[in-house]
Amino acid sequence: MAFRMALSTDLAAVAALTTAAYAPYTTLLGAPPIPVTEDYAPRIERGEVWLVENGSELAGLVVLERHTDHVMIFSVAVAPAFQGKKLGIALLDFAYEQTRLWRLPEVRLYTNSRMERNIALYSAYGFRETGRRPNPYRPGWTVVDMAKPVDKAA
Repeated sequence: MAFRMALSTDLAAVAALTTAAYAPYTTLLGAPPIPVTEDYAPRIERGEVWLVENGSELAGLVVLERHTDHVMIFSVAVAPAFQGKKLGIALLDFAYEQTRLWRLPEVRLYTNSRMERNIALYSAYGFRETGRRPNPYRPGWTVVDMAKPVDKAA
């Protein structure tokens, strides 16, 4: 598996993978989660979208927003054919390592409160819940904010 930054030519593949990866949550929530409706063109242009490929096949992606005091993981998406193979953990490892390389003290993310499997995975990975708030874009949805400090040693 190889990581690389997404290119503008990857836009359709990024959108398709995200839609497929989040499909179970679209069903659970009754509407697509925010990452499914995102316009990834500006994110790709800013260098925020990282892909992981298995040969020539797109297996997953992670979207990282670099801020002055943290990295925000906007999305972690794994193609259905690669789910259950620890690729989500590899994407979290990549995000953590990027945060460390950028010398930022914390990696953050947020997820829907009804995405209990994700919350459990993030907690097992070392993220701690830092709060819950109404989703500003989806009335009735609750966002769970999570954070993990970055070890400076390396």
